[in-house]
Amino acid sequence: MKLLFVADPLEDFKISKDTTFSMMREAQRRGHQVAACEPRHLVWRSGGRVEAAVREIRLTGDKERWFDETTVAARPLHAFDAVLMRKDPPFDSEYFYATHLLEQAEREGARVFNSPRALRDHPEKLAIMEFPQFVSPTLVTRDPEAVRRFHAEHREIILKPLDGMGGMGIFRVGPDGLNLGSITETLNANGSTTLMVQRFVPEIAQGDKRVLVIGGRPVPFSLARIPQGSEVRGNLAAGGKGVAQPLSARDRQIAEALGPVLAGRGLLLVGLDVIGDVLTEINVTSPTCFQEITDQTGFDVPAMFLDALEAALARR
Repeated sequence: MKLLFVADPLEDFKISKDTTFSMMREAQRRGHQVAACEPRHLVWRSGGRVEAAVREIRLTGDKERWFDETTVAARPLHAFDAVLMRKDPPFDSEYFYATHLLEQAEREGARVFNSPRALRDHPEKLAIMEFPQFVSPTLVTRDPEAVRRFHAEHREIILKPLDGMGGMGIFRVGPDGLNLGSITETLNANGSTTLMVQRFVPEIAQGDKRVLVIGGRPVPFSLARIPQGSEVRGNLAAGGKGVAQPLSARDRQIAEALGPVLAGRGLLLVGLDVIGDVLTEINVTSPTCFQEITDQTGFDVPAMFLDALEAALARR
């Protein structure tokens, strides 16, 4: 098969932990051809098909020079057996426009994973609100007074922007309410931007667990991202320590409830974030942690992903 990865620049990959790299490596091991482009390379001319300036590559196995570029040429996206959208967040305007180009490519016959429409329909923080039975008390609002009332009710809260990533812009406010007004003003730009407020979950001390769901089925291990020092954030980008561990009964319950629903909407790969027993985020843009889980447990996550991708393509 010919696989096209729409991703960040190859030169920026940190291959010791990059999930897209692990997908490419497993695909090549199975004999599939690997190509890559960036969202900025997507082109749609009137009267034509969506295409991209594509780099056909071969992985070398060398840590320093990890790929050789064999060809660079314009290719229509429908010429590939699968197109994998693996651009990292943020989900900004350019990401949004890229999903529209990818959706047009689907109309022309391309198979795109995750589905561009599903990427737009599942904002990673807001998506949890569809599943209230699994989340802690949560408020989405622009209203500072609503935030104050929520704090008065729950006493210890987390505030976060809806478009944050990697733990960016997350604040914890304790029972004394210190700086609540200032934090709210900062996050909601004096009422012009929506933010999310959640009851603080103290189990964050044991880690913010990334539960991967592939083809509707949970990977049997999560990666607990454990805050270090005085940090409240477990995100690896914020200095959290990643520790792989078997799924708890609650982790599995959440994953098995959401997995088939999300897979049915075109989400082949999902990363659920779980703190303690509650769901805090549904990651759909470019879920990670393949290599960390594989390296620590021996469970081959990239192989499970390629199995699911090949099965999805065989159902066409």
